Amino acid sequence: MTSQIKTAMLLALLSGIIIVLGGAMGGKTGIMIALILALVMNVGSYWYSDKIVLSMYGAQEVSQQDAPMLHAMVEELAARAGIPKPRVCVIPEDAPNAFATGRDPAHGVVAVTHGIMRILSPEELKGVLAHEIGHIANRDILVQTVAGVLASVIVSVANMMQWAAIFGFGRSDDEEGGTSPLVAILMAIVAPIAASLIQFAISRSREYLADETGARLAGNPLYLAGALAKLQAWSQKVPMQHGSQATAHMFIVNPFSGASMASLFSTHPPMEERIARLQAMAARR
Repeated sequence: MTSQIKTAMLLALLSGIIIVLGGAMGGKTGIMIALILALVMNVGSYWYSDKIVLSMYGAQEVSQQDAPMLHAMVEELAARAGIPKPRVCVIPEDAPNAFATGRDPAHGVVAVTHGIMRILSPEELKGVLAHEIGHIANRDILVQTVAGVLASVIVSVANMMQWAAIFGFGRSDDEEGGTSPLVAILMAIVAPIAASLIQFAISRSREYLADETGARLAGNPLYLAGALAKLQAWSQKVPMQHGSQATAHMFIVNPFSGASMASLFSTHPPMEERIARLQAMAARR
């Protein structure tokens, strides 16, 4: 199953949860209110995501004169991807990492830390930049925003169901299509957990897709495979000093990966699996 198909299926599953919750609540008004609130919050975040996250990590835009090699790589890779050249920023952090942001390819930004430029070879850095440009070309910020809207609706509706069940609002169990308070509370607890798991799965799927896209753009999958192996080792020793766990999914490797997480609750696929896939791509060339 391709990453694109898997993402579509997961988004459909999020939509299905909303429909089930709506049926359980028996009211379209609550669903619409939750949807509108989620759209306002998430679309606002989507529109200003680049400014928010760049400010959070103190990223500074660098000119072509300040970072000629970085700009040359980004320009070449963007041309191969068929998108406008993204802005180039540097984050004053020793932790080796990188991320991409921007609401669409015309507003793309690629940001790298000081640390990543110190430890990677030019070929490995090219692989990382290709991965980030892959995110921009694949419109992953939009995909994550859609997933965020749907998940927010689920959480909002689940909260309404929980309060309605506790205080006895809504239809009773005797009415046609009614939901008992116990079932409503159970659904209100399970649905947000399921939504979070689906969001994490979408994030992992988009990472795999960006790896595949980046490997093609860079011209050699082993560039990115080598970079990921180094980043995995260094991220354990030098975690990010600033930022928020809420933005972890944006980075090429989890910047707070010192804490172990079960794979279902991880925003990133297992590094060993990512490297193995890239090595398999190289073997097929």
